[in-house]
Amino acid sequence: MKSFLNTRDAVVTDAIDGFLASSGAGRLGRLDGFPDVKVVLRTDWDRSRVALVSGGGSGHEPAHLGFVGEGLLTAAVCGEVFASPTVDAVLAAILAVTGEPGCVLIVKNYTGDRLNFGLAAEKARARGLRVEMVIVGDDIAIEGAPQPRGIAGTLLVHKLAGAAAAEGLPLAEVAARARDAAAHVRSLGLALTTGAMPGAEREERISADAVELGLGIHGEPGSRTVPFDAADALVGQVAGPLAATLEPETRIALMVNSLGGTPPLDMAIVMGAVMKTPLGARADYVIGPAPLMTSLDMRGFSLTALILDEGRRAGLLAPSASAAWVPAREVAAPRLVPTPALDDEGAAPASDDPAVRRLLLAATQALQAMGPEIDALDAKVGDGDAGSTFAKCAAAVEARVDALPLADGTALLAALGHVLSRIGGGSSGVLLATFFTAAGAAFAHGGWPKAFAAGLDRMKSYGGATVGDRTMIDALEPALDTLSRGGTLSEAAAAARQGAEATKAMTRAGAGRSSYVPSSALNGVPDPGAEAVARVLERLAAL
Repeated sequence: MKSFLNTRDAVVTDAIDGFLASSGAGRLGRLDGFPDVKVVLRTDWDRSRVALVSGGGSGHEPAHLGFVGEGLLTAAVCGEVFASPTVDAVLAAILAVTGEPGCVLIVKNYTGDRLNFGLAAEKARARGLRVEMVIVGDDIAIEGAPQPRGIAGTLLVHKLAGAAAAEGLPLAEVAARARDAAAHVRSLGLALTTGAMPGAEREERISADAVELGLGIHGEPGSRTVPFDAADALVGQVAGPLAATLEPETRIALMVNSLGGTPPLDMAIVMGAVMKTPLGARADYVIGPAPLMTSLDMRGFSLTALILDEGRRAGLLAPSASAAWVPAREVAAPRLVPTPALDDEGAAPASDDPAVRRLLLAATQALQAMGPEIDALDAKVGDGDAGSTFAKCAAAVEARVDALPLADGTALLAALGHVLSRIGGGSSGVLLATFFTAAGAAFAHGGWPKAFAAGLDRMKSYGGATVGDRTMIDALEPALDTLSRGGTLSEAAAAARQGAEATKAMTRAGAGRSSYVPSSALNGVPDPGAEAVARVLERLAAL
C-alpha cells in the first residue's frame, strides 16, 4: 500500500522531526539518541514539579507526542509502529525530566508497555529517583477480561494527572489523581477496516458487509463482528455497552475519537448519532470529534466516558496547552435561528395537464433511476456527484407534482426553477434552476420553444459553456434546436445522443467539472451531464 515515507526504518524518526518542525517557538524538543531513543519533551521544563511521562508504540498519532505540553505530559516515549519503546528509551525520558518532586509514568495496559516502563521505573528508583507507575485499562470490549487494554481513555488520565501536576501537588497526590481517573474512564471502539502498516498491504480481515466491535488500537481482532448498518445503529452498538457500565444518574465527559481514517464528515455524523443515545444524554462535556488516539488509517471511531465528580470535572477543565489536546466543551442543544423569508413557492395555484404530468414524471423517474450510473461516470471525470444531484432534484420535483401549476407554462417553469434553486446543489443544480427560471420569464413571449431557448441562453451565459466545451450543453443545445425547428421528440433525442457521444472524443474541457482534470482522464468517457440529458430525452421519446 502506498504511504508517504522515505524508508520503513525511518518512519518514526522522520515523523517526530516533522512534528517538531511545526511545534512552534522551540517549546518542544527531542533527546539526541535517534534512532534508538525516541523521546519528545518540553524544553521549558525546570523539574520543580512532578513530571508526567507516557508513550508506547507509534502509529497512534497524535498520541502520545501531541500531548506534551503545559498541563499535560512532560515527555512522550515513542516506540516503533505498534511496538513498545525500549527500557533505555523510557529510562532516558525519566532521567531527562525528573527532579526532586518525582515522576509519574502513565502506561497503557499492554504487556510490552508494562514490562519496559516497569523495568525503567525500577532502574530510575535505583538511581534515587521517586517514580510512580499508573496502568490504564479502559477498554470494555472483552467482558471480564483480567487485563483490559489501555486505549483512548489514557488521554483523559494524562489530562487529569497533568492538571494535578500543574497545580504543584506532590507525587503521591498526582499519582492518586491519575489512578482515580484510570478507575473512572472506559472506552469502546468500532471499525469498518483495519489500519495499514506503513508501506505494507492492508489486512482485509473485515468483510464489506460487516464491522468489528472492540478492535484494539494495534488492530487486534474485535470482541465480535456485527453486520454493517446505518450510522445511528452502529453508534448504538458502541454507546449501549458503555452506558450499561454507568450507575444511574451518573454524569460524564464524552470523548469522540477518530481511529485515523474516518473523514471529518463521517465523524460529525457519529457525533450527532451518539448524542441521540442514552450515553449522549448523560454527557455534560464533549471532547472531539477528533483524531486523538488513532490506529494508523483505521476507518472507525471510539467513544470514551469519563465519570465526573467535582475533582475530575475541575481537572478536565483546567488550562492546558499542547499540539493535539482538544479542550472539553459544554454540551448544549443547538440554537435554531429563523431562516430569512424567501420567495416561497405556491404563488400560482395547482392545476393539472395529463400530458405535462406524464412527461414530467417520466423525466424525474429516469433521472432518479440513472443516478448511480451517472455518478460512476462523473467519478471518472469529475467529483462523482452529478447523478446524485440530478436524482435529488428530480425527487424534489416529483414529491411536489400535485402542487405544481401543470396547466400554466409560465407558472410551471417558474415553480420548477424555484424548487431547484432551493433543493439543487452544486453546479448542475443551479444551472437547471437558472434554465427553468429564465424559461418561465420567456414563456409568455413565444411558448415552449422560445422559453427553452431563453433558458439555454441564460444557462450558457452564467455557466460559461458552449457546444464543444464538454458539458450538458453538448446534448441539450442540439436537442432544443431540433425542437425549435419543428422536429419531433425522437429527433431531439437522437440529436442529444449524437451530442453526448461526441463528448467522448473531447479531451479538452472548456468549462464544467471536466475542466479541472487532465485530458488523459477524459478520453472515451462521455460527459455525465450530456449523457443524462440524452437518456432523459430518449425516455420521453419512448412514451
